[in-house]
Amino acid sequence: MTIPLPYPIALYIFIAFCACIAIQILYYLFLFSKTAFYKPKNYYDEALKPLSVIVCARDEAANLVKNLPGILVQEYPATHEVIVVNDNSTDESKYVLEELKAVFPNIHHIELTQEAKLIAGKKFPLSIGIKSAKFEYLLLTDADCVPASELWMKKMQEAYKPNTEIVLGYGAYHKKPGFLNKIIRFETFHTAIQYFSYALAGMPYMGVGRNLSYKRDVFIRNKGFSSMNQIPGGDDDLFINKVATKHNTAVVIDPDAFTLSEPKQTWRDWMKQKNRHYSTSKYYKFKHKFWLGLYTFSFFCIYPLLAASIIFFNWWLPLLVFAFRWLIQGIIYYKGMKKLNESDLFPLFWLFDIWMFFYYILFFPALWKKPKKTWN
Repeated sequence: MTIPLPYPIALYIFIAFCACIAIQILYYLFLFSKTAFYKPKNYYDEALKPLSVIVCARDEAANLVKNLPGILVQEYPATHEVIVVNDNSTDESKYVLEELKAVFPNIHHIELTQEAKLIAGKKFPLSIGIKSAKFEYLLLTDADCVPASELWMKKMQEAYKPNTEIVLGYGAYHKKPGFLNKIIRFETFHTAIQYFSYALAGMPYMGVGRNLSYKRDVFIRNKGFSSMNQIPGGDDDLFINKVATKHNTAVVIDPDAFTLSEPKQTWRDWMKQKNRHYSTSKYYKFKHKFWLGLYTFSFFCIYPLLAASIIFFNWWLPLLVFAFRWLIQGIIYYKGMKKLNESDLFPLFWLFDIWMFFYYILFFPALWKKPKKTWN
């Protein structure tokens, strides 16, 4: 039942609600649709290039045993190496790597035994790995990641065109029972459909270190992570935010080119991880913060304005407008989830949409919190 309110105020609430809906629909139709309906262009350089795969690990012996063989058995006929930077581990990582090297001679592992002063996070071990790489083309992933197929290296390398310097991949999570797993995978999908779509629109703003490739020259030419050494995170998203352009960045959206990671098992661990990730976004370029912020703000305002419009305006009209948004969103999510092999999430997309309102409340404080100095 509609509660009486001065008509101009009720009308203004409804107009604000419609404005937020319109902004959201524009994002879905003209931006996120680029990922949802993405078709790779037929460009392949038959001569696969020499490749250096770099993995940083700290106390990851169990993950190295489980995941590193998936990298070492890749079907990549060209010359390649796998560099593992063992960053001050206190477990059995060193011995695991020595045993693997006896079987796979293309492993090159680097033992770091001292912490880098004034350089926070993973940047120092990753820099050491990059500078030690023999080859120009680099492919980065984490010790807790495994390629989704034996074609991962090949598919990621094939995206390089003559002007390409950066290739963005998808770092998915293993599908497990439980609602937390679905929440984690939806948030990962939601992030991916944004950074893929922005890149396809000519405005790349981030990548994920679980599945990322770039040329060594890009790293050297931009003086590595020197401009962000004081920030614990950002070795993937802030670096890409700094160096990526519409001309030098490509994406790979192919299930064979995905990586898979173990998701967090508790809400507390996942929230700690996301707070760390979001604490770097305040360092993005202004244009990226503006467009990402506009999307987030319009999304966040929809549910309060929907409730107010139902109560103070005409209850059925805002519901009709909201249903139209859900229809457009559903189409884009269905196609996007299919592209990123997350189709099992689609039946709950409406519930995830409601959840995102509370998600933004939970993680908004991370935008001004000081990041913690650990990377693992």
